[in-house]
Amino acid sequence: MLSRRNFMKAIASALVAAAGGTALWLAWRKRGSAAGTGPREQPPGPSPSLSLWLLSDIHMTEMLESKLHLALKDVTRFDPPADAIVFGGDQVEGGRESDYALLRQVLSGYKLPPTYGLMGNHEYYHIWYDAQGNWTTANGPNAGKTDAQARERFLQFMGYERPWRDAWVGGVHLIMLSQEAYVQERPEVGEGAWYSDEQMAWLKETLKPHADGKPALVFIHQPLPPDGQDGGTHRLIRAKEFRSTLAPYRNVFVFSGHTHRNLETEGRYVRDTTFHWFNNASVGKTRGGSLVSSPVQGMYVQVYPDRVVVRGREFSNATWIGVAEWTVPLT
Repeated sequence: MLSRRNFMKAIASALVAAAGGTALWLAWRKRGSAAGTGPREQPPGPSPSLSLWLLSDIHMTEMLESKLHLALKDVTRFDPPADAIVFGGDQVEGGRESDYALLRQVLSGYKLPPTYGLMGNHEYYHIWYDAQGNWTTANGPNAGKTDAQARERFLQFMGYERPWRDAWVGGVHLIMLSQEAYVQERPEVGEGAWYSDEQMAWLKETLKPHADGKPALVFIHQPLPPDGQDGGTHRLIRAKEFRSTLAPYRNVFVFSGHTHRNLETEGRYVRDTTFHWFNNASVGKTRGGSLVSSPVQGMYVQVYPDRVVVRGREFSNATWIGVAEWTVPLT
């Protein structure tokens, strides 16, 4: 029998395997980087069309509740406030109603901007709990637990009609894709992100307004495999089709999570074949390599008329992560 602890260790092992400015700008950034402060003004020049927080891999449980509070206390102190928050998948640890209830309770204690979300693999984990609430993977998915139930629970929580959706916020297009099935329905997907023909066709249609170069922010949970490959477990499965769908558009920014990798490590931003790809850390379970003992991290994304700025944030001490700051010009 595979224990929950060993099951999570196996997942972690698979994951492991698998330009200058003015003095005024520098002074503004120095103020914004100080512990306990958020930006109280915009940098010189035009205001951003959109500012949003990306909070990935919250893994809501009572044990990790305090980490979400750290993140929310930090992001809600910013002035001006963000226009949106995107939850990047794995909002809950076990996909159970009790997990969602706790998450709902925590979120209700803060004044938040509009929130959006997508499904990761942990939203489906209720199948590993038996009728007594014990974690067991010995005989596969437990009787009476289905992927359909997991999808419905997520839809009810988010108020969605289907797992994927898009929204225009401040004139900027947010596109959220969701893992549609797990091993109860499709044993072959493992921990990978499976997208249906319907969702892939929707993505093609949804991107059409960006033929003129308007930026699109695309949110996925599992990361992509190397270019030219489709993914398996822990990866986006229909990756070749995903990349070819994005290829005609020149200002696409893809944001993934799932790996829990610290934003202080290398490779958090890569210029993929035709798009910009950022891999976020985790609110609940950011892994080692940090200057703080228990990191709680996320990304702050600002879209300007001529550029997109992405900054890593350490919520546990309310500071910017200096090595995780990127400015990408729009072309």
